[in-house]
Amino acid sequence: MKIVILGAGQVGSTLATNLASEANDITLVDSSEVLLSELRDRLDIQTVCGWGSHPEILEQAGIEDADMLVAVTAYDEINMVACQIAHSLFRTPHKIARIRSVGYTNDDVRKRLFKSEDMPVDVAITPEQLVTEHLVQLIHQPGALQVKEFANGHVQLVAVSAQPDAPMVGKPIRELVNQLGKAETRVAAIYRHNRPILAEGDTQIESGDEVFFLAAKNHIREVMAELADREKPYRRIVIAGGGNIGFRVAQSLEKDYQVKVIELDPERCEFLAERLHRSIVLNGSSSDQDLLKEEGIETVDVFLALTNNDAANIISSMLAKRLKAGKVVTLINNPVYVDLMQSSEDIDIAISPSQITTSALLAFVRRGDTVKVHSLRRGAAEAMEIVAHGDSKSSKVVGRRIGDIKLPDGATIGCIVRNIDNKPQVLMGKGDIVIEDEDHLIIFLVDKDDIRKVEQLFSVSISFF
Repeated sequence: MKIVILGAGQVGSTLATNLASEANDITLVDSSEVLLSELRDRLDIQTVCGWGSHPEILEQAGIEDADMLVAVTAYDEINMVACQIAHSLFRTPHKIARIRSVGYTNDDVRKRLFKSEDMPVDVAITPEQLVTEHLVQLIHQPGALQVKEFANGHVQLVAVSAQPDAPMVGKPIRELVNQLGKAETRVAAIYRHNRPILAEGDTQIESGDEVFFLAAKNHIREVMAELADREKPYRRIVIAGGGNIGFRVAQSLEKDYQVKVIELDPERCEFLAERLHRSIVLNGSSSDQDLLKEEGIETVDVFLALTNNDAANIISSMLAKRLKAGKVVTLINNPVYVDLMQSSEDIDIAISPSQITTSALLAFVRRGDTVKVHSLRRGAAEAMEIVAHGDSKSSKVVGRRIGDIKLPDGATIGCIVRNIDNKPQVLMGKGDIVIEDEDHLIIFLVDKDDIRKVEQLFSVSISFF
């Protein structure tokens, strides 16, 4: 595909890195020649320096014959105007924009504004909402390192660290089926000492392994209990930072949890207090040791550091952990810091907003009928939901047993979601299951470089149409 990306910040550069490695024709536009020069030196991409909302700059970037425009600059208005120009002047088929302002993203405005006859944005991505959903899923699944949803929430991919005393530690994967009974699961991958190992029936699970498994949503807790200590449901949540993400998370959680929000800006505290109905809003610094002690930090189940300052998030997280807070989750924008802090004993889970946003964008730029994409392991691995189409003559997968499909090494069909009597049914990816037209397959790839091979496998011959 020929794709024009506007914005060379964290999201734009991460997306360009992902797509350039998949033989796409990428042109990156930004007003900073410094950023473009650095990316040009390490990626096989074209660059144009200038403002992406200017028609002549878009023309220089080759928008006339581009398949897609992805506008992810730091400015909503530039992103929206660029989509308008691409539509009105160049008839670009697909236009995606990052939209952050709440004024543009509330449901009523969004439905009326983003239409081809008004503001022609085909897909509006809101990073704050994506991060909020990610955090809320982690809260709902105590003990999980990552939680990713597929098939409209019917299936979840969960990462968990295997604990020494867990029932399955020291046993082969095949025994997990016997342990669970009716609750079915499929181990998609295992990472040991940060390296992937083959997840086959006789592979033994060891303490400290990062285990990725797929299961129906209502079976997740049963599977987790076999791999890690069963954590009690969380009750007390402290959120450091009342910005857009902190506010959204508090709104989502306050009905079911005891939520406290610590915010430094007095005016922002008033804003939060007026709009949050059950949460307690505290004016102060989340790195104030006395404040954390006064609020009983040692009784807190989850401490969420969600300010827009990486250093402040890291410091407050380390302090909360040393004051005996339960789980510590930290929002970190700089990808270098994410890798460093993920291995730190002071931070349980490091969250990268740019990685989450990139995952959402990838679903729209993948070839074939890709419904959802989740980038994992800091972009090294990927899980994708892809729809099978055709029949045994037009497709390389439909009408064939899973065991007969020639997947790349390290790629796993974890499960299938199939409509049976108009109800979605989750089928684990066993070798004897025959794939049918319109099946949704959840595929885990240890190496994202194999994505093209999987996409080609699911492509349908022209005779199907």
